[in-house]
Amino acid sequence: MAREKFQTLTEQMFYILLALQEERCGADVMNLVSQITWGRVTVGPGTLYNLLEDFQSAGMIVQTKVEGRRRSYQITQKGRDMLWMEKRRLEIMLADFQHMTAGHQETARDSAG
Repeated sequence: MAREKFQTLTEQMFYILLALQEERCGADVMNLVSQITWGRVTVGPGTLYNLLEDFQSAGMIVQTKVEGRRRSYQITQKGRDMLWMEKRRLEIMLADFQHMTAGHQETARDSAG
């Protein structure tokens, strides 16, 4: 059974919505995502603009400004709610992990040497 779109967010989706808490254009979103994740997560233009279109269609963001080819966006309350639900989902997963690994001494960092 296919999961409902936006039931959970990919890392790229999460960080795009996080970046759009303030009005930003696509190039600024791509740069901010890379900056706040120290380069761990990158978003290419094709992925970004497809997701922006999907988010806009779902009412999670709005286009706020058009200056030539440069378009700016900002998160809506619906998008903000989704971002907070995803944060909560990740916290629950982390709590489950901590519960199931309590007492284990070795961590991935320790075993990596």
